[in-house]
Amino acid sequence: MKVMNVTPNTVTYNTLINGYGQVGNSNMAGKVYDEMLRNGVKTDILTYNALILGLCKEGKTKKAAFLVKELDKEDLVPNASTFSALISGQCARKNSDRAFQLYKSMVRSGCHPNEQTFKMLISAFIENEDFEGAFNVLMDMFARSMASDSNTLLEICDGLCQCGKESLAMKLCHEMKARRLIPVGFDRAEHFNSMTEKENRTFG
Repeated sequence: MKVMNVTPNTVTYNTLINGYGQVGNSNMAGKVYDEMLRNGVKTDILTYNALILGLCKEGKTKKAAFLVKELDKEDLVPNASTFSALISGQCARKNSDRAFQLYKSMVRSGCHPNEQTFKMLISAFIENEDFEGAFNVLMDMFARSMASDSNTLLEICDGLCQCGKESLAMKLCHEMKARRLIPVGFDRAEHFNSMTEKENRTFG
């Protein structure tokens, strides 16, 4: 573009930064950002979201958090994409509790998490074998009339039962039924009958 004497604008720089971030090259994304500033091109929330997502993809959550602070200086407000990127970074580092705190901040800020954000959180909790944490995320998900898939639900219910928290597993199923969010392939009665039989064989 420079060879053709065409001056890059905000959209041009944002596209480049996003491209480098998506392929996990936050270093080049940062260089493009620095050039953007040197040339006096105005940044926007998309600029910072692309930088933050790129850093989070590489697990550089501290640098991403620093950029969030820069938003105030630019009179920019974090949006749903900003929070989603930060949450993804914490999930990648298996910091499910920190990711959940960011989710709460996201909701308090008036941003609406999407299905992908919920799935990231649930997967992080399951990976850490924190099934009660996954339960809490699912309850919030149900409150927004979003359903989970049957495999995830079965894994969480099994995990809760194995931790001695059968009451939470039952509550989960009752909530799904009440909100009509039971996915195809999830048979609540069959699942709990199976769990009961296992317990009877173990303790009988």
